[in-house]
Amino acid sequence: MAKVETKNIRNVALLGHGGSGKTSLAEAMLYLAGEADRLGTVPQGNTVCDFDAEETARQISISASVAPLTWKNIKINVLDTPGYLDFVGEVQQALRVADSAIILVDGKAGIEVGTELAWDAVEEAKLPRSFFINKFDDNEARFGKVLDALHEKFGTKVCPLTIPMVKGGAVVGAIDLIDQKAHVFDKGGKHTTEDIPAECSGDVEKYRDMLMEAVAGTNEELMMKYFDGEEITHDEAVEAVHEGIVHGDIVPVFCGAATKLWGVWTLLDKISESFPRFTAKGSEALEGGEKVEIKPDGDPAIFVFKTVADPFVGKMSFFKVMSGTVKRDLTLKNNTTGDNEKLAHIYVVKGKKQTEVEELACGDIGMVAKLNNTNTNDTLTAGKELSYRKIVYPTPYLCRVMIPVSKGDEGKITQSIAKMVEEDFTLRFENDAETKQLLIYGLGDQHLSVLAARLKSRFGLNVKFDIPKIPYREKITKFVDVEGKHKKQNGGSGQYGHVKMKFGPGEDPGLTFTVSVVGGTVPKNFNPAVEKGIQESMAKGAFGFPMTYLAADLYDGSYHPVDSDEISFKTAASLAYKKALELAGPVLLEPVGDLAITVPESLVGDVMGDLNKHRASVMGMEPSATKKGYTVIQATAPKAELADYPILLRAMTQGRGSFEYKVTGYDVVPGNISAKVVAENKEA
Repeated sequence: MAKVETKNIRNVALLGHGGSGKTSLAEAMLYLAGEADRLGTVPQGNTVCDFDAEETARQISISASVAPLTWKNIKINVLDTPGYLDFVGEVQQALRVADSAIILVDGKAGIEVGTELAWDAVEEAKLPRSFFINKFDDNEARFGKVLDALHEKFGTKVCPLTIPMVKGGAVVGAIDLIDQKAHVFDKGGKHTTEDIPAECSGDVEKYRDMLMEAVAGTNEELMMKYFDGEEITHDEAVEAVHEGIVHGDIVPVFCGAATKLWGVWTLLDKISESFPRFTAKGSEALEGGEKVEIKPDGDPAIFVFKTVADPFVGKMSFFKVMSGTVKRDLTLKNNTTGDNEKLAHIYVVKGKKQTEVEELACGDIGMVAKLNNTNTNDTLTAGKELSYRKIVYPTPYLCRVMIPVSKGDEGKITQSIAKMVEEDFTLRFENDAETKQLLIYGLGDQHLSVLAARLKSRFGLNVKFDIPKIPYREKITKFVDVEGKHKKQNGGSGQYGHVKMKFGPGEDPGLTFTVSVVGGTVPKNFNPAVEKGIQESMAKGAFGFPMTYLAADLYDGSYHPVDSDEISFKTAASLAYKKALELAGPVLLEPVGDLAITVPESLVGDVMGDLNKHRASVMGMEPSATKKGYTVIQATAPKAELADYPILLRAMTQGRGSFEYKVTGYDVVPGNISAKVVAENKEA
């Protein structure tokens, strides 16, 4: 494959609500460009982009996939992304290397939660964007209503470039408002160009005026022509749309029906002639906020935006060429690890198909296999050491215990999960030493379900999930004076240890041990044994959980010159500790933390009402500093109440809400709940 120059490369991400037709649009684009010999469909499970077994089975996109095509000598790298929130990390990866985005909208459903979230994500990424109103041929689709809603929701920059052509009450084609031509489609998806029929002139005039108003807003000269009633020429409009898209002054709206190929031809034309190339923005952000000029002829540099653990190929690192030209057998330095990596073979990937190439130009997207010391977010360079801005992933909070179905699989889990976590930065794995459980954190139940399926298909590992144990603690509430005596005689030398101690609540989380013995009733050399005896005993309190915040003072006792030893005093201290538990009013403690929930202002009441059900205490509210129209609710809540909160909040807010949680300490468990926890722990 010949090298494609930077100026002829377009990287376009497809985003939108689940089911809006992103994968179908990618498939249509590939088919029309001759990159696919048949038009695959999601229900049939034969699309280029959804090639993973889980995607085929579930009929949804799970991973972001790359699908390059060539249209009129322009290479378009289509980045198809999932629409479901459990896989938002994949969306972030695609947006990091895209140069523009197309947000798909269902012509029947209109603006959905996924539409808003896609806009927010693109806004945060500061990418040029457009809308594609899909399924516009459906009898229930309402293009005008959806366009008006987009215009109202996202601002006056939103303007149509193509609109449906309706004859006899049915959609038969699309009208290009710049070319002022009608594209009529047949059942096979082919189209012919003809003059706009008179019956559509009213809609054309209305929507073309909306377009020209947006075009005029891109520069003063066009603005003057518009207000003076002069006609803006075709070439001026094309150039203005291009500049408007690049600089964010215009958000064009296209329409079509992806599964029928309707409107896709025009969309490909507009991507080729009007969507930005990588160099259009001039500079690229570095980690830390600085920017560096994009140099197509500079030293080679790549940014790894995605990693896949393939059981056959090995570790696959997907990258974007950020500077210079990358050639086969090139050695680059990983600026994260300091290791040198040889790009022995480089590939362009289309779905699951890999094609080896000799070189890739600045702005292009490729893949290299078996870079063992390179991971997602790493920058590799041949010249100046620098690190491009890393992808920021959402923190996973849905926690489950991962249990191997077969007893012999315990040893396989850690190694297998390590590869999956390396691939998916929205997963987190933890081996909890206290509860002796293998914990996995994800973004949702579907996220973890896919993980389980992939562990089975890739590594032959069967796992099931359960609710994790809460690491409860105990503390005492009273000051008590007790003694412990250990005396044992079996003939010959025996064992003797005797301590008198005062126990009470401590100020520090662990043991505060003091000695106030006078007169040598307990020799100093036995003090460490007494302290160790208490520390070991604190592993279990009165209810079977670790004891915390304990103060213990050794003030008296006795010893035997022959029979006393460290073990005897260690045992005596343990006996004193057990007596103290009976008298000192032990209580159960649970982990609590700070909860910050970001939700739309309209949903604040619902969320606050629900927090009461989770034993949370609302501490205050404030407008979100980063999301307009959103409020941040500050609260404290027990960890035990938040096991399913990621799922509940998503359902309550239709996916608009998010939260952050951090355990900050422990608090006393209410009596009724404490009794239930203690009873369950005894049964276990």
